[in-house]
Amino acid sequence: MKIHAQITGTGSYLPQRIMTNHELAQQIDTTDNWIVERTGIRQRHLAAKNETTSDLAHAAALRAIEAAGIDAADIDLIVVATTTPDLVFPSTACLLQQKLGIENRCPAFDVQAVCSGFVYALATADNFIRAGQARCVLVVGAETMSRITDWSDRSNCILWGDGAGAVILQASDTAGVIATHLHADGRYRDLLHVEAGVSSGLEKSSAVRMQGSSVFKIAVKTLDEIVDETLAANHLQKSDITWLVPHQANIRIIEATAKKLGMSMDRVVVTVDRHANTSAASIPLALDTAVRDGRIRAGDLLLMEAFGGGFTWGSALVKWMV
Repeated sequence: MKIHAQITGTGSYLPQRIMTNHELAQQIDTTDNWIVERTGIRQRHLAAKNETTSDLAHAAALRAIEAAGIDAADIDLIVVATTTPDLVFPSTACLLQQKLGIENRCPAFDVQAVCSGFVYALATADNFIRAGQARCVLVVGAETMSRITDWSDRSNCILWGDGAGAVILQASDTAGVIATHLHADGRYRDLLHVEAGVSSGLEKSSAVRMQGSSVFKIAVKTLDEIVDETLAANHLQKSDITWLVPHQANIRIIEATAKKLGMSMDRVVVTVDRHANTSAASIPLALDTAVRDGRIRAGDLLLMEAFGGGFTWGSALVKWMV
């Protein structure tokens, strides 16, 4: 009998501190209208000085564990997608394991694919379950993007926020995660990157640098392609998709993907207005929102897709079974 993976619980967490566009306009030359028209963002949440990425991940994980009706001790693999780890090492996943009080010595590791991180982590967990090497996996996307944001850079500081989202993935004889598709192309590294690094030099700028118009064009093109690839590989029509749960980067990119699918925006989960681009956390944040408000129901077919620095991009096709 084939083993499949199902999402059995979701959770999310946003820091208490909210920075509105109006507040940001006090610091840089911008306006609320300008930001909303171009990005759809109205506010972002910022981690407190004493809050780390693993703290955000911990809060989201607890809610996912509760929703799934399991004990933390049941988890036999932890995969955390993050671009902003607490430390160089140990991994944020190991720190999360300790905070959850899991003493079963289950493997725990981080995945770094920037905004595509959650899809990459979900695909990794799905394959562990399919291979019979795990039965209950905690998958988290968590970021403190404010720590690598240049708040004087008007071109992109408006985009970023902090947050975390989590899912519990469990083994099942019924397919929940139907398929994942992942890609990367390192030739575009200079269009969206952070210069600083342990090997290349920590004295360099540790802030996000982005050529926005170029990133936008490539993102729309590659997300169009991943939609076509996902539908064709799984013998589906556009009309088969119940919900689009996209990476929450920019409302214009989200609208372009919805148009590609022939979907009205009322079938698209949009939360970018409330928390901005939280990188690897954005898809699980949006998913948890739509699950908890009752929009996503058993039997729905979800298409998750993301594009991020690297460049990386990917999709996950999920049948909602809860």
